[in-house]
Amino acid sequence: MPFARIDLIRGKPAEYRRTIGEVVYKAMVEHLKAPEHDRFQVIAEHDAEDFIYDPSYLGIERTNDLVFIQLTLVGNRSVEQKRAFYSQVADELHERLKLRREDVLINLVPNGREDWSFGNGEASYAKA
Repeated sequence: MPFARIDLIRGKPAEYRRTIGEVVYKAMVEHLKAPEHDRFQVIAEHDAEDFIYDPSYLGIERTNDLVFIQLTLVGNRSVEQKRAFYSQVADELHERLKLRREDVLINLVPNGREDWSFGNGEASYAKA
């Protein structure tokens, strides 16, 4: 049930953006145990002047290839699952797109099962 927002500076080809989405989805299923077919993603491009980041926060040198990946998901994942997810995404993006691991920023936003409505105005996962 993760919802992914993926943001990057404008100019990458559609296939590049699509690959980021595929990598994130695969890691969600494998490490965060998201259900198969539970793929909801928004990939947004921004003008460089609207994509603001510190190029060296925490001693990590970033470039304009930086990608922000934010998942909103039910907050019941272990630290080990999260670490495996972060690692797989960074490693696979590096392998498939030559994206530097330093240019992959991931943020997980936990919430509860009652915070999801997949349609029909219903709390899809809340118990009645």
